[in-house]
Amino acid sequence: MALLSLDNVSVTIGRLHPLDGISFDLDRKEILGIVGESGSGKSLTALSVMGLLPLIGGKVTKGAIVFDGIDLVSLPETDYRRLRGKRIALISQNPMTSLDPIIRIGAQIDQVSQLHLGLSAVAAQARSIELMQQLRIPDAATIHGNYPHQLSGGMKQRMVIAMALAADPDLIIADEPTTALDVTIQAQIIQIMVDLVRERGLALMLITHDMGVVAQACDRVVVLYAGRVAEQAGVADIFATPKHPYTRELIRCIPRHGQAPGSLKGIPGTVPSVMDYPSGCRFHPRCAHAQAICGTEVPLLEQKTSGRAACHLTEVLAHG
Repeated sequence: MALLSLDNVSVTIGRLHPLDGISFDLDRKEILGIVGESGSGKSLTALSVMGLLPLIGGKVTKGAIVFDGIDLVSLPETDYRRLRGKRIALISQNPMTSLDPIIRIGAQIDQVSQLHLGLSAVAAQARSIELMQQLRIPDAATIHGNYPHQLSGGMKQRMVIAMALAADPDLIIADEPTTALDVTIQAQIIQIMVDLVRERGLALMLITHDMGVVAQACDRVVVLYAGRVAEQAGVADIFATPKHPYTRELIRCIPRHGQAPGSLKGIPGTVPSVMDYPSGCRFHPRCAHAQAICGTEVPLLEQKTSGRAACHLTEVLAHG
């Protein structure tokens, strides 16, 4: 049984329906990439798993979210609080705002293991310093006593990762963990997270809009578009034989070595607003291959030769 399973999950916020029928599994020792442009539903998917939708007035209205045999949709908040942070940890997308500026770095990490593992202050500090050393932080004992403003962006992100690891979770959800970092530091942080998954046997849900990061780190990929799953497959299959036109366009947006100046193109148009989703396939207004059926009938997420895709024209495009 998968560690985490989402089965046909739909979410409402007031009268809006931003997520519709999200399904995927995640196993231990696996890195699952959740990709798509801003507005595709990536962060909402994370909030659904973390049980944080009520903070924005949302709720899961259909489907099941099961974590290690636990039904998260019906889980009381008191039980969720014991799970959240201990067995399921979140790395938010901006390390600059994830840390309390008036509390020393080390104390913020210590609090996690004190709360969830019941460690004493001395034991929690020792554990925090050990985690920081594992994350390749030099002079960890000194950094432990620093304030966030004394650290660089990359170092702050390492601290946020240390906080996520402090209670020894089974699942980490990383929501755009390298957005605010330069390219060199991005690569270092992603490699650290990959190493943690392999060494500790964690499961990692890596939310990103960067297909280059997906290629570097992920085992499998779920492509979201306008609140629905467009495609899911192993990372090698996604890049070698993408089945959905949206996936193809995302891959074409990756800069390549030696590419002629001006030849890199974006995807025409924008992700539709949740207040005005189009009928049929939600990508059809931006799709160069769209036909009449695409605007009227919702494509099912079906098994293809490799992976699954929700497109009426997959077979046509494969032979075109």
